[in-house]
Amino acid sequence: MTTVQRSGWRRLAAEGVGTFFLVLVAAGAGVIDVVTDGQVGRPAAAIAPGLMVLALIYTLGETSGAHLNPAVTLAFAARGHFPWRRVPAYVAAQLVGALAAAGLLRGLFGTAGQVGASRPWPGIGSGTAFALETVLSFGLMTVILGTSSGARNIGHNAAIAIGGYIALAALWAGPATGASMNPARSLAPVLAGGHGGPLWIYLLGPLLGAALAVPFARVLRGPPSTEATHAAQGRPDMTEQGGERPPDPAAGPGGSGPPAR
Repeated sequence: MTTVQRSGWRRLAAEGVGTFFLVLVAAGAGVIDVVTDGQVGRPAAAIAPGLMVLALIYTLGETSGAHLNPAVTLAFAARGHFPWRRVPAYVAAQLVGALAAAGLLRGLFGTAGQVGASRPWPGIGSGTAFALETVLSFGLMTVILGTSSGARNIGHNAAIAIGGYIALAALWAGPATGASMNPARSLAPVLAGGHGGPLWIYLLGPLLGAALAVPFARVLRGPPSTEATHAAQGRPDMTEQGGERPPDPAAGPGGSGPPAR
């Protein structure tokens, strides 16, 4: 196996494992809340996925870019930060990770909490839920594309901004729709046996939000940057480019910069 192939498998493994843990927390919070008669609570269930994303960006950002969400992968590709040829494999890895997490929850707790399936609150119409998921996803993708576009934003600041947005969105909008913003997170519990709301809301809403965020990112940030490409793809292996990796201009004298988003 060549160095490039090994690097590709590392990226896919990172996306699969990262999405597994994100869905385990995001869907699992609702499951555990039901199993323990409300011991998790809504604020904790909202904050937990944001903290998990923050941790995963620190852990996996340099390897794969830590997309953890098919809508993020498509947004990076449409923005020109990520090659389209890699999109199917990334999305497949994310779906496998999400399904593994939902399958584990189903195996451990049955269909308690509908395996964490996303659903609108009773009385919230499908059109309202779709609009809200689209707007929330637009905001998330804007934060992700914005924090990946400059060297000073990559790493710590990006992780905090993205994790913070996810937590804040879930705190205020979670009761209305679940604030999924992630097609893999919403699809997997349904495939594992849960019954959520109309699935099209949670598949199309994030994708439309991502599509709207891409031209807006160009208005805000201009054309794609090298830093954003590193953030979206992970740092290249030293031998992947056929030689030693050039120094990172944001790294400083030591030659090693902050982790990539």
